[in-house]
Amino acid sequence: MKKFIVTTTINPPTKAILKYDYMKDWNLIVVGDLKTPKNYKLKRGIYFSPSEQTLYNKELSNLIGFNCIERRNFGFLLANELGADIIATIDDDNIPKKNWGKNLLINEKSKVSKIFHKDNVFDPIYVSEHNHLWHRGFPLDRIDNREIKNKKKIYIKPDVQADFWDNDPDIDCICRVMYQEKVKFKKKIYPFYSNKLSPFNTQNTFFNTKILENYYLFPGVGRMHDIWASYYVQYINKIKVVYNAPSVIQKRNIHTIKKDMHDEFIGLKKNNLFVTHMINNKFQLKDFFNKKSIKSFEIYKNHIKKINEKK
Repeated sequence: MKKFIVTTTINPPTKAILKYDYMKDWNLIVVGDLKTPKNYKLKRGIYFSPSEQTLYNKELSNLIGFNCIERRNFGFLLANELGADIIATIDDDNIPKKNWGKNLLINEKSKVSKIFHKDNVFDPIYVSEHNHLWHRGFPLDRIDNREIKNKKKIYIKPDVQADFWDNDPDIDCICRVMYQEKVKFKKKIYPFYSNKLSPFNTQNTFFNTKILENYYLFPGVGRMHDIWASYYVQYINKIKVVYNAPSVIQKRNIHTIKKDMHDEFIGLKKNNLFVTHMINNKFQLKDFFNKKSIKSFEIYKNHIKKINEKK
């Protein structure tokens, strides 16, 4: 089984990247951008430079543009072409713990706690002892509807495994202003699953490459690039998403509340509409993404189809 780690960066190799680079069971791909140091080097992994990305698919490169995390789509394409069975998408400020990548449930018949709750959208953080927080991308309109009714042990084969993060959890800017705290998730609840729509990110998530054709980080939607991608692939592919224990310590790169607020505003405004359209089977890409973004998705899908046809 081939396993790849994919990330983007504008920094020199961080402590986290150096650790991922030395993992012998994994192949690291770092996707560069215009701000990435020109002399960026890895010991074992692949550095995918901006010029190489443009040569790889010029039309897609032009449509996505530079200086954005959506360049990570190029890493997904390259990993798929190199034969990846499982891809881990990580951020360069998430330092892996000793258990990182050691408890993979993807494609394995796994015993998990199925969470039953009253709403049609599931907030994975609410299951934890820090249930005053909520996951980035969870609709603010639904925060009061997160009540859990019951839990039941079942067996599933997950398509996606989203591991949690100690220290600095992935919460939105509103939650971060309200609760400026560092956390450690201790409650023995993992792994757990809900058959409802739920947000997962690109900072510590593992997935089966079979979902890749409909898993795309749409440009032009700020910090909803990964959240809306997670909702979309669940809606189209009806995949199973399992949440597992923290396997990274996030030492968050420099952010400002002002910039986060700006980049998350589209989600704060439209997250509930996004998922409601899905719940009511009325979802259309054109209602949330511009023509340029949708065109880039079509090119991405066609690229994957060509790669898969050659396998």
